[in-house]
Amino acid sequence: MLPCINWLQPLLALISSTLLTRANNCPSSCLCPDHHTVDCTGQGLTTVPDSIPLDVRRLLLSNNWIPWIPSDFLVLYSDLVYLDLRNNSLSQLEPGTLTTSSRLVFLDLGSNNLTDIPSGTFGESRSLIKLRLGNNPFLTMVDRDAFTGLSSLRELELDRNGLTELDVSVLESLPSLRMLRLEGNPWLCNCQFAKLFAWLTENRHKLPNGMEGIECSLPMDGRLVPLSLLSDESFRECRGALTLTDYLIVIFSGISVSVVAIMASFFLASTVHCFQRLSKGSKGDEEDGND
Repeated sequence: MLPCINWLQPLLALISSTLLTRANNCPSSCLCPDHHTVDCTGQGLTTVPDSIPLDVRRLLLSNNWIPWIPSDFLVLYSDLVYLDLRNNSLSQLEPGTLTTSSRLVFLDLGSNNLTDIPSGTFGESRSLIKLRLGNNPFLTMVDRDAFTGLSSLRELELDRNGLTELDVSVLESLPSLRMLRLEGNPWLCNCQFAKLFAWLTENRHKLPNGMEGIECSLPMDGRLVPLSLLSDESFRECRGALTLTDYLIVIFSGISVSVVAIMASFFLASTVHCFQRLSKGSKGDEEDGND
């Protein structure tokens, strides 16, 4: 037993020394003003530094050239509460990258090259309070379930992106939302925008610049108008309009009715044919009996 213990002691000491070294060392290209902050702002980085202390709480990586984040990046940093990735070259987030960030409170992904926010991007980040996604000019799609699970989110910035429409269920899934920025997007004032307009009208107190700070282009001539000049009557023609979902339901219902009608007709024809044959058979038996 003692030889085993003697053999394990150096190994444990080596592992402990490695972990402590990584926990206390500061990346060579960064600054560490305190034990829980790593500041790598504007260092021309093209990748996330490897030697980040394990107990980091504030990680500043803004104004670099980082194009992607490893999907397991946040697994080791369970104490991280503040992550600034503003003004990098991120075009997408690997699935699961942020699902382990259970303590993350602040996340800035603004001024990048993101193109879409798919479902499940943020997993169950229930502690997240402030999320910045503004100034991503190529961001044109936010999945309806993109923010599901962000029950504590209070501030959401989606300003100055390339959004022309947004499913209102994206916002309805955020029960704690207090501030929303949507200005600077090329919104289209069409029937798809009608539900979002109704939600914004009801929640205008959450817009820091009010309804007048958001513009949309009219479908007829493309003229930009502030939402403050519009009303529910502006979308009255959409009340009888069918959405794509409605059209699919109508088409599916029509096909289902047609199939049922064909089956019913076939069953009825088969039944009539059987009765006719039985009737002819009965008449033939009667004639044979008379003979």
